[in-house]
Amino acid sequence: MKTLFEEIKASIKNNYNQDRSFWRPVLPWGGVFTIKAGRKAVSCTPLYVEIRLKNTCTIDGFLMLLYVILNENENFPRELSLHFGREFVDCFLYLMDTYSFTTVKLLWIWDKMEKQQYKSEVHKASLIIDLFGNEHDNFTKNLENLMSTIQESYCSNWRCPTRVQEDQRRTININPPQEIPHGNLIRLAVNELFCSKIELCEEHGCGGLREFSQRVFCHGAPPFVVLNMQHWKSEDLAYVPYYLDLSDHKYLLEGATLFNKEEHHYSAAFQIGGHWMHYDGLRNVNLILLNKPPEFLLLSSLVYIRATEK
Repeated sequence: MKTLFEEIKASIKNNYNQDRSFWRPVLPWGGVFTIKAGRKAVSCTPLYVEIRLKNTCTIDGFLMLLYVILNENENFPRELSLHFGREFVDCFLYLMDTYSFTTVKLLWIWDKMEKQQYKSEVHKASLIIDLFGNEHDNFTKNLENLMSTIQESYCSNWRCPTRVQEDQRRTININPPQEIPHGNLIRLAVNELFCSKIELCEEHGCGGLREFSQRVFCHGAPPFVVLNMQHWKSEDLAYVPYYLDLSDHKYLLEGATLFNKEEHHYSAAFQIGGHWMHYDGLRNVNLILLNKPPEFLLLSSLVYIRATEK
């Protein structure tokens, strides 16, 4: 029996121009999980016999990307098991490959999210879980310490009250430049965050020079990184770099999540074997092979995978 990933790759290879869609829906929006209630359940309060998921697009696109990433490199499942746990990774892949899409969403919700990150209520005989919100709150912030980085800085003034500082972050938020310089804006913004530099110390009355070391990953270079791009304007996204150098490691563009402000809806795009696909769980035909790379004008995040060392 072929895995879902193998089915998708086969559909890419055997596609026809008039039909570029995958043969069945993948990770449809929402979901219903039916509970087989036994005698003991009858006495439970509150009583519900099914779980209904709403507004799941805040995790759907990233779950699809995570599945593709885990299948792109044979070492990635082992590496990600160190962060997510071996049981989670094995269960995640099994549920995706058996098309248990509602269950895989519940796996993420109950295993990785905090209760305060989503709304839930019992309505009649259903437990309703609503994931309306921001995908970075629902997914990126729950990646354990996968993308944790640290940068040290030293002030040249011995009397500086905070001469030695450490800046530690769990996610990678890329802010657009205050002034529009020449060159690739995204790469410049990434370099601003990761590269060593010397600036005037901002401590009041100090006047010294603060030297920043290169920002490094706290737990080694992760298999993939998510760049939070939600503060960027579409006009600043004319060019998206297909590779980045992060802390002495090369990362290749794997995909992106897109945000439609009018619909308040997230979708995703990713590539498999150099072929770009668009995923939108809200559509009936929700996985489509693209003729060319997508436009990233509605960008919410960029996802890069670590290049294989030769």
